[in-house]
Amino acid sequence: MTATPKEIIRSSQWHHLSVQEITRHLDTNLETGLTSAVATKKRDYFGTNELKSKPGKSPLLRFLLQFNQPLLYILLIAGAIKAILGQWVNAGVIWGVTLINAIIGFVQESKAESAIAALASSVQTNANIIRNGKKVQLSSTELVPGDVVLLTSGDKVPADLRLVQVRNLQVNESALTGESIATEKNTQLLNLDAPLAERTNMAYAGSFVTFGTGKGIVVAIGDATETGRISQLMEQGTSLKTPLTRKFDKFSRTLLYIILGIAAFMFAVGLGYGYSWTEMFEAAIAFAVSAIPEGLPAVVTVTLAIGVSRMARRHAIVRKLPAVETLGGATVICSDKTGTLTENQMTVQAIYAGNRQYKVTGVGYAPQGEILLDEKPVNSDNSSALEECIKAGLLCNDSYLEKKDEQWQVVGDPTEGALIAVAQKVGYSRSSLEQEMPRLDVIPFESEFQYMATLHETSSFVIGHTPHEAVRASTSLANDKGQRIIFVKGSVEAILKRCQQMLDAEGNFTSVDADMIHQEVDAMANLGLRVLAFAKKSVPVETLHATSLQHADIENDLIFLGLQGMIDPPRTEAIKAVQACQEAGIQVKMITGDHAVTARAIAQSMGFNKNGEVLAFTGSELARMEKSELATAIEDGAVFARVAPEQKLRIVEALQSKGEVVAMTGDGVNDAPALKQADIGIAMGGAGTEVAKEASDMILTDDNFASIEAAVEEGRTVYRNLLKAIAFILPVNGGESMTILISVLLARELPILSLQVLWLNMVNSIAMTVPLAFEPKSERVMQQPPRNPRESLLSQSLVKRIIAISIFNWILIFGVFEWIRQTTGNLALARTMAIQALVAGRIFYLLSISQLGNAFIARLRGIRQKINDASAIGIGIACTVILQIIFSQWNLMNSLFSTAPLNLNQWLICLFVGLPMIVVSALVNRFDPLD
Repeated sequence: MTATPKEIIRSSQWHHLSVQEITRHLDTNLETGLTSAVATKKRDYFGTNELKSKPGKSPLLRFLLQFNQPLLYILLIAGAIKAILGQWVNAGVIWGVTLINAIIGFVQESKAESAIAALASSVQTNANIIRNGKKVQLSSTELVPGDVVLLTSGDKVPADLRLVQVRNLQVNESALTGESIATEKNTQLLNLDAPLAERTNMAYAGSFVTFGTGKGIVVAIGDATETGRISQLMEQGTSLKTPLTRKFDKFSRTLLYIILGIAAFMFAVGLGYGYSWTEMFEAAIAFAVSAIPEGLPAVVTVTLAIGVSRMARRHAIVRKLPAVETLGGATVICSDKTGTLTENQMTVQAIYAGNRQYKVTGVGYAPQGEILLDEKPVNSDNSSALEECIKAGLLCNDSYLEKKDEQWQVVGDPTEGALIAVAQKVGYSRSSLEQEMPRLDVIPFESEFQYMATLHETSSFVIGHTPHEAVRASTSLANDKGQRIIFVKGSVEAILKRCQQMLDAEGNFTSVDADMIHQEVDAMANLGLRVLAFAKKSVPVETLHATSLQHADIENDLIFLGLQGMIDPPRTEAIKAVQACQEAGIQVKMITGDHAVTARAIAQSMGFNKNGEVLAFTGSELARMEKSELATAIEDGAVFARVAPEQKLRIVEALQSKGEVVAMTGDGVNDAPALKQADIGIAMGGAGTEVAKEASDMILTDDNFASIEAAVEEGRTVYRNLLKAIAFILPVNGGESMTILISVLLARELPILSLQVLWLNMVNSIAMTVPLAFEPKSERVMQQPPRNPRESLLSQSLVKRIIAISIFNWILIFGVFEWIRQTTGNLALARTMAIQALVAGRIFYLLSISQLGNAFIARLRGIRQKINDASAIGIGIACTVILQIIFSQWNLMNSLFSTAPLNLNQWLICLFVGLPMIVVSALVNRFDPLD
């Protein structure tokens, strides 16, 4: 056997090689196939025909990695020091906090990626091949390069094949190329630079045969196939962290260094004052615990989870929790066209018949709509040319429409479904028309001839009638068997060259005006319409071969009836969603496998570019660009058509390199690498492949771009609520840590102990902060530009807010503690009242940053403002009050947390001293509103 180098097998030049060259390279025979011995040797050399996937991390390792966070290091060390000092209760509580955080992180982490496994299942099947000169059926995993595969309708293509024989072969490659219509295959040589979607002499692994038969040579298997290359792209792609996790990591590292530095300084100062090692360990740990926002991870998780729930109600299922916030920060949305921006239902929008241009209203396969001439409705019998053109589309048709779940769907070819729908809009019934003119024979569409023809029984063509009457006679209800009629539909080139006459506006015969017809075709094409031509021919029975129809019968003398232009129209709600995204400062780009002209026309009609100009680039144009030129094209372009999987990936990477937060939609295997690379990958739940879903962060249940816009709105609301949570939690940590630090520096008793800090930071903070996660969206949420992706988690204004509130909290804690300690001498009581005063101030602060508090203040000013979702804030405050009563009044809690019970006067004092928070918060909100 002549060993074929793997680099040859992995090349993508097979469409450019002749069959003779391929059989020589692969050492095979088209008639007898490979021998078993040769196949075995090749299998040993090339391996099995399956995709290889990397093993995922074990659950135990993923759980242990949850502790790999800077802030948790401090808690783990603090717990260990407490244990060494014999304070096991304190150590247990601290370790318990870290364990809770780890469990929350483990639960929220998405399951291990199974996209490669889904890819593998997408290409495995049984295959009919020729081995040892005989036809046999084998598992696709046993195929090797050089095997001869037989394809028939309904088969899944088992490997990448170079086609050597086809008969009306059509293959659905939408999952790989993005082309929504099945591709007609042939065996002709193609140019070397032919894009993947236009390699008509190839059949790729994982695609489906929808019609016809064929024979092909296996040229690539396993990871060397186009699907395998996508698998490798997915494995090589960078697993990017979300903007939120990146910001939290940076924030955590910075806070870690600050805490360690201050704790070490405080420890040294305390020793200098003559405190014992044990006392300074307690002080340092209390400071570290007070400075770490232990409750923040839990609050973040809850906030994101609530965002997930809200998105689910708006048809967006989130698979990975941080994706909720990420989508809210999106600056670019790269969207697929078919089914996402469009209806995924071909619709006739223009008809040219009898030298007249007609407009068709209505969308999709539903029969609602009408035909307009000069914006006025017309009936089909007003023009025999229009009537005949519509009848031709209805009768020369192998598809049908059905209503399912209140939706009209096509069973068959989408193009033919559009022809049926337009006929129904003017009252034609397929069944009644076929009863009047039964079909006798058909010539199916073949790529070689570019047309379809049907033969029908009809009435006699009366010689001597006027042309107009003759056309009428050809479709009358008379049951004369003397004449039959042929309807033909196909490409303009194939139909027009067979026509010598056409019908004018009055239905009279006239010579074909080819120039005029081509002008109409160009006008429709510039609108992105797919154009089909229609013709007919009446023939005496004796000129036909019984009831059969031959290609020779329609070689000439056809009567040109007209043109119908159709398109998959944009969704009305998607147009509004695109406009809403643009108003919110989000760029929308279309990345599609469709033709550039069609895609550009759709983008133009949807207002992708506010200046009226839509820049469109094809995959081949992008491939020829230099790096700098490519970056500019990707930044300026709104439409990218006929792009390969690698180019989709490059587009996403180029946008990310410019600091953009990219959301990418897709439904096919070819979209998976880009979905995985994007900051947030969005798969289609209806039309999407399992591969795309597994590679995505979010799934749209209705495949509608409008749901993306709704999800962006929810994502922005989630981020705003997260900022509120941070602005609420961190000032407490700031006030606590300042209190402990200053107390040590001034050689004073600690106003708050480490366990009391943990209670405030975990139990109290969570009870009061979780309600902020339920805050409803602001009316202005989609009227603001996207936040800067480079902006840190703590912006300058947010830091100022945190410092201001922290100082007030420090004054509150320190002042109440010193007052009560000096007046009563009871340390436990002083600490308890300091904590309760702090909580009272927190309640007033919570009201001030919530929409409930803002609405209440607005009403005091005489401004009517709607109050939404007030129950969550009310429940949170009620729970807080109950927990704080338990904290100070229950004996068990007194023993555990070193607290003391309070009387009514002491409770009122705590409430009163917290009231100034209202004034402080109002001043801060004036300069830094969180809404």
